Amino acid sequence: MATLYIVGTPIGNLEDITLRALDILKKADIIAAEDTRHTRILLDRYSIKTPLTSYHKFNIKEKTKQIISIIKSGKDIALVSDAGMPGISDPGYELISEAIKNDISVVPIPNTSALLVALSASGMNTDRFVFEGFLPASGGERRDRLEQLRSETRTIVIYEAPHRIVKTLNDINDHLGDRYICVARELTKKFEEFSRGRITELIDKYSRSKPKGEFVIVIEGMSEEKEKNPEELKALVATLMRSGMSRKDAVKIASDHGKVPKNKLYKLALDI
Repeated sequence: MATLYIVGTPIGNLEDITLRALDILKKADIIAAEDTRHTRILLDRYSIKTPLTSYHKFNIKEKTKQIISIIKSGKDIALVSDAGMPGISDPGYELISEAIKNDISVVPIPNTSALLVALSASGMNTDRFVFEGFLPASGGERRDRLEQLRSETRTIVIYEAPHRIVKTLNDINDHLGDRYICVARELTKKFEEFSRGRITELIDKYSRSKPKGEFVIVIEGMSEEKEKNPEELKALVATLMRSGMSRKDAVKIASDHGKVPKNKLYKLALDI
């Protein structure tokens, strides 16, 4: 039986591709691509004439069966996504899973992914991290996911689109607190940028200038030190307010001290 190759491709700069990947793309009978037009740019750059077929989130069910059938007929398939490794926040999982169920050989041809590039240059702890992909777009599911991450001590990596970056940073600030983060965009491209600082600082930055490019957000994990009791922090807010401080400033100081999100503590302090 033939083979399903999982081929990693550049996340931006077309020169970031391995010799082995180029060899497989040339030798495969068919390349299954997330966007054939996008992949054609890469193939033309290296004079690769292998036929293309589409494999994306809107035709996964139909195409998975079709591609499995093609492999069983004796043809090698190379699976690629628009950027990076297929199956990592990109189509691929369903096809790979089905190939394994059918005893088809699955061979990864590695390349990098945006999450590793951003993480490596973030300056944060890389010994332990958790990758969340894209957060749910809105609603209770989004809030629940962020609340689950609030006590996460590992470095957190999230993907986001440019039109939602400010909203997402605000939501992270509301649920996780004003942590240190690194926001990376346009990775490996001409306008590659890494912005580091507190969440509130980067909210201000991207609120003033229209953000462009795909984003990776790297967030410091919660300190191993346990979160302090909110009622104790409420008492601290009351003490600070009696000394003449505004509720807003008192909440900020108590929030930083106890590692409790400001919005949560502010609600508790409304009756002070």
